[in-house]
Amino acid sequence: MKDDRLSAIRQHLYSHGFSHIQAIADAVGASLPTVRRDLLALEAEGVIVRTHGGARIADTAGTEVAFELREQKNLAAKRAIADAAFEELVPKSTVFLDAGTTVLQLARRLRLDPIPLSIFTNCVTVAQVLMDVSDLRITLIGGQLRPENASMVGPIAESALGRLWFDQLFLGAGAIADDACLYSLDEHEARINELMLARSAKKALLVDSSKFGHRLTYRVAPINSELKLFTDHKLPVEWRARMNNLGSTVIEASYRESERR
Repeated sequence: MKDDRLSAIRQHLYSHGFSHIQAIADAVGASLPTVRRDLLALEAEGVIVRTHGGARIADTAGTEVAFELREQKNLAAKRAIADAAFEELVPKSTVFLDAGTTVLQLARRLRLDPIPLSIFTNCVTVAQVLMDVSDLRITLIGGQLRPENASMVGPIAESALGRLWFDQLFLGAGAIADDACLYSLDEHEARINELMLARSAKKALLVDSSKFGHRLTYRVAPINSELKLFTDHKLPVEWRARMNNLGSTVIEASYRESERR
């Protein structure tokens, strides 16, 4: 499909920088005339810049493509986790969806099978995915926009959260370190995630198994018995045991490597 091919071209150029047309054609499995037409379309959108014999990502499009790359990474696992978490949603409850890419897959799943919910989020992309679904009432938390995660953070967002209470929270994480704590790459993201946990009755962590055993700069919170963990079937045995010892319920979702929807 053309949309898939355009996405593949964007990802290739983001990963490789400048690339010759032949290399792009080889990477996406398309003919040279097709790739030339695709590059013209992407240039018209402002996504890429064509140069003699090749192309590169436009400077203004780097953040958008980076977000897309993160969303596509381990996509089958994220979709399986989202399917499992979807079963936890309680109709007519108040739910917070954070700006994690696995949580975004839950939003996409909810769009396919809507149930009546009041959804709060600090993620612009989540709000866009769900904004025209009739059974949902969507509230986007204001604040400072963090483009890398399409998320609202900072004092205004934190102040808004401090006046709210949620029946359920679905939270992502940048990393789960050996100290069994959640970590984030960004200070503001870590602070608002910590506040989300404090303002929610039921807390679910949606994170694929690749995030375990890594540490980022800013600590969010420790894993404890209040946190229900949704992950995939590749979670190492030792980590499953650690989570159980901490009292966290672990739900492991299975998927096929070739799974696509």
